[in-house]
Amino acid sequence: MNYPIHPHHELTRGASMSLTADLVALCHRDIPEPPRDPDAVRFTDADYDCAATEVLSEFADGPIWVFAYGSLLWKPAVDIAEQRRCIAHGWHRSFCLEMRSWRGSPEQPGLMMALRRGGSCAGIAQRPLGQDRHSLMVRLLRREIGGPKGYAALRLIELLSDEGPLRALCFYANPPEVTDKPELPAERIASILARACGHVGSGAEYLFKTVAALQAANIQDPHLWHLQDLVAKEIRMIHFRPVGLQYGPAPVSFRSFESDTRHQGDRNETGAGPVTKRRDRNAA
Repeated sequence: MNYPIHPHHELTRGASMSLTADLVALCHRDIPEPPRDPDAVRFTDADYDCAATEVLSEFADGPIWVFAYGSLLWKPAVDIAEQRRCIAHGWHRSFCLEMRSWRGSPEQPGLMMALRRGGSCAGIAQRPLGQDRHSLMVRLLRREIGGPKGYAALRLIELLSDEGPLRALCFYANPPEVTDKPELPAERIASILARACGHVGSGAEYLFKTVAALQAANIQDPHLWHLQDLVAKEIRMIHFRPVGLQYGPAPVSFRSFESDTRHQGDRNETGAGPVTKRRDRNAA
């Protein structure tokens, strides 16, 4: 039996992205890496070992699958043995996590994607390559989470693929810190992504690479497609204003999403809680 990955919209089938590499390059700025917050709670080597053991106990002897819906699509944490297009029912992508480092700064916070309840999300299930399951899991956790708060948003979710159903590890699924926060309007998200930049790159680059990776896999996310068009228009507005108008990216307020979280790589870093207590049995 074949499961539909995602309905393709005729408006986006075969279309070119409005957000181009040239526009993304306009968003880059040389931003120094900020010092780490000495008060931030971060995992030790022993914490990562313990977390890896706990997560692996949920997979038992079955294969390890990881659901890639954002940066893992174009920057896997480990070598991949197998990939499957799939869909997560009951979840959708959302730019809802504030970043004051990596792809944002204290002066202009950025946004990172997570999964939130409702709708559906098409992506790629990745099966890591390697025999040492514990070492693989430690590497995954080190890449994606930095401490207890990130661990609290780690879930096992049900996916449907053309090859059948499977269960996969998903990072940043319904993070506790955004559970009661409303979704930001697409126009505001676009304004932030067009301006935010950190020491590893810009928010526009993050969106560009994600949409491009989805296109390469023949997957369309209508929300992200609309968002990349809005970000492209915003970048043009910022950098190609008529003569006489103010030039340059003015900071965008992010007061409704104030946070003291810290980030590692392209992920929101901090968070805890056993995976076994957060396993979503009715996500599909």
